[in-house]
Amino acid sequence: MKKLLSSVVGILIVVALLISAQHYFSAQTGTGDKSGKVLNLYNWGDYIDPALLKKFTKETGYKVSYETFDSNEAMYMKVKQGSTSYDLAVPSEYMIEKMKADNLLLPLDHSKLTGLNNYDSRFLNQSFDKGNKYSVPYFWGTLGIIYNDKYVKAKDIQHWDDLWSSKFKNQIMLIDSARDVLGITLITQGKSVNNKSVADLAAAQGKLTTLMPNVKAIIADEIKMYMAQDEAAIAVTYSGEAAEAMDKNSHLHYVVPNEGSNLWFDNIVMPKNAKHKAAAYAFLNFMSEPKNAAQNAEYIGYATPNKKALSLLPKSIREDKQFYPDEKTVRNLQTYDDLGQKWTEKYNDAFLEFKMTQR
Repeated sequence: MKKLLSSVVGILIVVALLISAQHYFSAQTGTGDKSGKVLNLYNWGDYIDPALLKKFTKETGYKVSYETFDSNEAMYMKVKQGSTSYDLAVPSEYMIEKMKADNLLLPLDHSKLTGLNNYDSRFLNQSFDKGNKYSVPYFWGTLGIIYNDKYVKAKDIQHWDDLWSSKFKNQIMLIDSARDVLGITLITQGKSVNNKSVADLAAAQGKLTTLMPNVKAIIADEIKMYMAQDEAAIAVTYSGEAAEAMDKNSHLHYVVPNEGSNLWFDNIVMPKNAKHKAAAYAFLNFMSEPKNAAQNAEYIGYATPNKKALSLLPKSIREDKQFYPDEKTVRNLQTYDDLGQKWTEKYNDAFLEFKMTQR
């Protein structure tokens, strides 16, 4: 009986500890806030000015529970599983299209949005979300070429085809992305980055293979670090990554070839299991305010789609054609469509075969 009593007491203690731990972690994340004065935000790491989260809480009373992801695919799986309720998330354009098709998003009530008219019309009503039924713009950017003027002259690296020049043997770093690398190759052949022709993809793969002698490495986030440290003369990467590297090395420059490139968007969406909709709309309106959007853009270093916010940024930023390209260049930019599983695998297989030729 003593042993049984001891066991029961032990079990009760464990249960009490587990309940206490659950309450502790709920308090830390905000998901257990019974008052409902909480916003569960799912975003990329280091992708918002922390001061703005504090300001939002101070102005509205909503406590922000901030969780991060490192890829669109990881975010998609977490939202799809539904084990955690997020009020807002920040996917990229092609993933918004996929989430919409998979019924993972709630349509936005535009009558509750007060700041849509602050955005540049060029960045609204995109093909992946017509009428912005499901999303509000957050940041935008491009895929381009970053180069070091100690090793490369500006006139020699203005177009994608310049990457194939024999003078750049073993000097180029490529972003480890099938869509991006095959996309720029398709552009050099006058094709769409969303091409679904077996013949065109094979031709792009064939041309891409001839670039390998110039390729020093195929990597991901490390590009900005290596370029900042003069480890390569040229790299193909995203505008935001280029901006970070350029902050650390004055010899670096970024160019978006005017024949075309990828125009990417990260927009804010409301997952279908959102529980704090009032908080979500409050945050969308807060981030749409020009002064807040401008502060965020200056902190992050990415291009803001908020036209009124852009006018508040320093002249040196808003007139920087490297990150706010001219209208002619923007007209030639293309957004990625969701290719579907079949064609995504074809692109991935073609890129893998290209990578296997690296020595």
